[in-house]
Amino acid sequence: MRRQLLSAIMRPVRDMNGSILGVIGSPPVILGRKLLLSLIIFSLMFLCSCRPASEDEVRGTTIETVGSDTMVNLSLAWAEAYAKVKPEVGVSITGGGSGTGIASLINGTIDIATASRRIKREEVAAAEANGVTPMEHVVARDAIAVVVHPDNPVDRLTIAQVSAIYQGLITNWSEVGGEDRPIVLLSRETNSGTHVYFLQEVIRQGDAGSRVLFSRDTLLLPSSEGISAEVRQNPNVIGYDGLGYVTHDQKMVAIAVQPGGDYVLPSVATANDGSYPIARDLYMYSAGEPMGVVADFVDWVMGSQAQAIVEELGFVPLQR
Repeated sequence: MRRQLLSAIMRPVRDMNGSILGVIGSPPVILGRKLLLSLIIFSLMFLCSCRPASEDEVRGTTIETVGSDTMVNLSLAWAEAYAKVKPEVGVSITGGGSGTGIASLINGTIDIATASRRIKREEVAAAEANGVTPMEHVVARDAIAVVVHPDNPVDRLTIAQVSAIYQGLITNWSEVGGEDRPIVLLSRETNSGTHVYFLQEVIRQGDAGSRVLFSRDTLLLPSSEGISAEVRQNPNVIGYDGLGYVTHDQKMVAIAVQPGGDYVLPSVATANDGSYPIARDLYMYSAGEPMGVVADFVDWVMGSQAQAIVEELGFVPLQR
């Protein structure tokens, strides 16, 4: 009788396939807890595997670029075109000036610095002290146009005359063949690579030992668009800007290296053949040899599709 009762109490419980899930009585309580724990763990694992994708996973990979305002429109056009080639890779574009971009690269906060001037020795030293080795990539060329209001009769100047104007040594348009009007000087801000290049190559005329500066009366503007707006509305101003930012309502001034020399207007052709004297390279700087998606993007920028965009926007494509 006792054996029959024990057998009844310890009767196994089976599923539809005949597998034992447990037994009735005190032992099944222990087995039931183990089974419940297993089910809970399995459920949690299932829920974790079904979690929503993170924001990074939704966005994919993003290449962070900061720097040259001269290159902002070009960089945006590149980013838009690249999104069609590699939709899984985003390219973030921020301006602020060449100096800002290089400082961000030194600090290790971005993938690429764009610059309209070459990196300085002291910037390279600061980068290396922070464990960053800047690698230079020439990605396009640019002619810097000297611009005036369309009603200004002055249409040609020498490098020396432009230098004297920006130093404040020539202050009236009548001194260079124009009307009796005061000259109003426009420039990009000091953090701009265009500002640095113009100071060294035009105002200082390429003399590395020169310490002459812009006149204190020079109006420093934060963007190329600001210079364009001032030139359009003020017949007394003189400014300078990348060729890609010159609009039809500004007049470009032909430039000669020396008096009696050829006066040449900026264009893609004259920048490439070297006849226009105020032309420069445009750069990307990476932290060391670029790898992965950054290397792919830099390679694409130097290719035919990206270089066609360079020419479309009025910059000078790399010669092949």
